Amino acid sequence: MLTYFYIFVNGFEFMIMKFFPFIIIFLFGSAVVFAQNDTNQPKRPPEVSIFSNTDTVTRNDYLLSIERVFQTLNKASVLSEPVPNIQVMRDDLDDDDSAIVIIKDRLNMNDRSLSMRNLQMFSIILKQIDKNSTSYARQLNQYDSIVNGFKNQILDLRKDTLIRKILRDPALRDSFRTQLLQLRTKWKKTDSLIKTVSLLVHNTQARTSDNLITADELQLQVKTLTQTTGSRIFGKESFYLWQFPKTRKDKTISTEFKRSVSSERKITNYYFANTHNLLLLLLLSGLIFFFWIFYNFKSLKKRGKTDSIKEFNFRYINPYPVFASLVLMLNLAPLFDLDAPFIYIATIEFLLMATLTYSFWKRLPRKLFYLWLIFIVLFLLQSLTRYLGLPVYFNRLLFFILNGLSVLLGLYALINNEKEYRQHRFLILTAGLYTLFNFLAVVCNLFGRVTLMQIFGSTGFYAFIQTAGLLVFIHAVTEAFLLQVQSSRVRKEYTNGFNHQEVATRIERIVVFFSFVIWLVVFATNLNIYNPLSGYIGDILSKVRSIGSFKFTYGGVILFVLILWAANFLRKYIGYFFGEMGDEEIFDNKGPGSKLMILKLVLLVVGFLLAIAASGLAIDKITVILGALSVGIGLGLQNIVNNFVSGIILIFDRTLHIGDTVEIGSNKGRVKQISMRSSTLLTPEGAEVIIPNGTILSNNFVNWSLNENYIRVDLTFTVDKSSKEMRQEIMTIMKSLPDVVKEKEPEIFINTVTSESTQLKVYFWCEDVTKRELARSEAYTAISKYLRDKGVKIS
Repeated sequence: MLTYFYIFVNGFEFMIMKFFPFIIIFLFGSAVVFAQNDTNQPKRPPEVSIFSNTDTVTRNDYLLSIERVFQTLNKASVLSEPVPNIQVMRDDLDDDDSAIVIIKDRLNMNDRSLSMRNLQMFSIILKQIDKNSTSYARQLNQYDSIVNGFKNQILDLRKDTLIRKILRDPALRDSFRTQLLQLRTKWKKTDSLIKTVSLLVHNTQARTSDNLITADELQLQVKTLTQTTGSRIFGKESFYLWQFPKTRKDKTISTEFKRSVSSERKITNYYFANTHNLLLLLLLSGLIFFFWIFYNFKSLKKRGKTDSIKEFNFRYINPYPVFASLVLMLNLAPLFDLDAPFIYIATIEFLLMATLTYSFWKRLPRKLFYLWLIFIVLFLLQSLTRYLGLPVYFNRLLFFILNGLSVLLGLYALINNEKEYRQHRFLILTAGLYTLFNFLAVVCNLFGRVTLMQIFGSTGFYAFIQTAGLLVFIHAVTEAFLLQVQSSRVRKEYTNGFNHQEVATRIERIVVFFSFVIWLVVFATNLNIYNPLSGYIGDILSKVRSIGSFKFTYGGVILFVLILWAANFLRKYIGYFFGEMGDEEIFDNKGPGSKLMILKLVLLVVGFLLAIAASGLAIDKITVILGALSVGIGLGLQNIVNNFVSGIILIFDRTLHIGDTVEIGSNKGRVKQISMRSSTLLTPEGAEVIIPNGTILSNNFVNWSLNENYIRVDLTFTVDKSSKEMRQEIMTIMKSLPDVVKEKEPEIFINTVTSESTQLKVYFWCEDVTKRELARSEAYTAISKYLRDKGVKIS
């Protein structure tokens, strides 16, 4: 009724607005007729007198008024600008209408295939339709304002006295006959455009209003069904399976199948047409993963180091990681859209199974592979059964057979393949769940719990598929990170290896944790308990609580802790991504470890600030906490804070780098790590000395490699004879040694001379502080060999 009333009011307004333009047309037509009738009658020239009024209206004034009318009518072109946008709106409204019809039919028919997932999807679609219709109504109101504004401009023309005088005076009508004829043609076009655009806007507004009303009504119906589904599914929904009812089959199976598939396809297309951003994000994730692996393989190939990854024995990634990228996307797809239509979820799971089949065909024993193929067949039959449109009894009977076969398959796999499952205990658990849920589906089917039967049956299949996919996902992601570590080390020209088994174990633990979270979320979603459970937990976490005047929520506290944990986790393991494993970075003399330390500090500070912002803690409360901390610092935390601040100063002051050779007190060695509280020194004996940062800054220390990594080495020889030629040849030998700095000349001095011997002092610069003893040994060996070859005795 509101819609019809709205159309009536707008129509009445439209007739009123059009009344004056029709009068204008009538008068213009009459003026032309009178002008034609008066053409043969003689005209009496006007009398001119020197005493005439000079303020009389001239012909130019009349033409200017007619020109203003033309200018107003020419503005009508602006009315046609919204027409393409309105046509697009109408096309979108057709899609909205189609979705509304399908949802209304399925809700009114009490479709037995409806589940909590369907209702949640319907709610999302109806909210989107409501959002679209509201947006359309806002735009249409703007277009309607433009049309009404133009109508008001035309109505204002009647206030022009010169135009009214032309229409009343036959002589003036005859004088401006040509202009009036043009004006009449122009007006007809303008009037037609106004009618067309007004009708288009009003009809589209009516459709939009109707969609808003219908969408609101359907949302209320969906909400009611959602609230009652939880209690309804545990009650008896249908007859017992052993009671054969009398059924009447009105439609053929093929007709019902086509109807179901067509309905599901249309609703799925509409759903993803309005939520395609999530799919684009999923696709982007897969592309990033693909090019990440591709780049690392290409980097190794470019440097001729592909053999360096043979020991890793990669099974799931290769230089063109299409398989690994598909596994990543298909495992993450349900997580990106938990309320997606059933046909989309079934398609994703089937694609995941097809992708895994390609891998299992090469790796699984034939016996297990055949069981996997039987599992796929059962999954496809169960998915298609939902759309066959069989009578209720035969539909349940078919589900009973499929679930029973699934139970037998699960029991056979668990009993006869225990050895193959030992490496993957979680797979045994999932196979057990698959068997258990299919057994529960059989029981629920027997006793008329149809919805529970569908939930348990589909959950058992999806849980097993997701588990198999996530196991491959874990290995693929772990291998990708190992490849990243090795390629980073190759790019930094690290020649020594690393304990990849230990690194793989650490990475795998992290990936397993996130995979388990994904599995739990998808599992709860398939059981239709995720939204109620998350809503219940969300209410508990978001409830405001107080201790005195301090207000907080459990969610804010948990979020604060999680963000701090994530920041600390990234700070701890970010070095893996750049190939820094702890010991290797001390062999790099350019100090990239210090840059990595700055990155770790930034991660920690940003994580702390994000944690505060996300937790919702008030700034005044934070100042109270900081005040309490300052009291604690004043009482007993001075040293800790001193070491922390000293660590930040060391990082940014850059007087100490990771890899520098230093002497701090009685300790000498290379800097292995600079952390927030302390720094670690690796001595030549292999001991790791942990020195507080405050101690380093408050005492003098020697940095042998602050600006350059050279160190001066001295050698002493006592020979029985010496000559200038011999000293020149020794200098030539020193320059040929690999660890001697060529830019700085070696020096040979005669220290003491006796009647029987001469003591020579040889000085040279070693390129690397850490190779001082090696360079000394090489120099002693080379000079001693030369002297012995010359017959010179060394004492």
